[in-house]
Amino acid sequence: MRVFYTDGSASPNPGPGGFAVIENGRPVALGSEDGQTTNIRMEGFALIAAMKLAAGQSCEIHSDSEFWINVLTKWAPGWAAKGWRKKGGEIKNLDIVTEAYELYQMTRPKLVWVRGHVGHEQNELADEWANRARRGERL
Repeated sequence: MRVFYTDGSASPNPGPGGFAVIENGRPVALGSEDGQTTNIRMEGFALIAAMKLAAGQSCEIHSDSEFWINVLTKWAPGWAAKGWRKKGGEIKNLDIVTEAYELYQMTRPKLVWVRGHVGHEQNELADEWANRARRGERL
């Protein structure tokens, strides 16, 4: 089974952003978004990139974004059932929420939350490479 570690970065937030996917201790995907973006968007793009790399294979994705894990496992099913609406108003970042949820349904990765910035080696590596991607570095 493939195991990925993901992270996203925007500095300042909002500001320039980047994301990274780590597999076997090395970056396998780096990217960014033109213009101003947010940490939340970059974390979402990192998860999307990991699921695309899995290409339908069984995988495990470690993320320090509890928000995105909740989006995919708890909130998106209800939003989708209601035509991508929620009681409290608009769904922010709907463009990537729908893409991520579609990939999640096809891939069914095991999502694992890891606490960020506490010395977890692979998560720290994902953070380092997300920041490098934010500064324009690519594979």
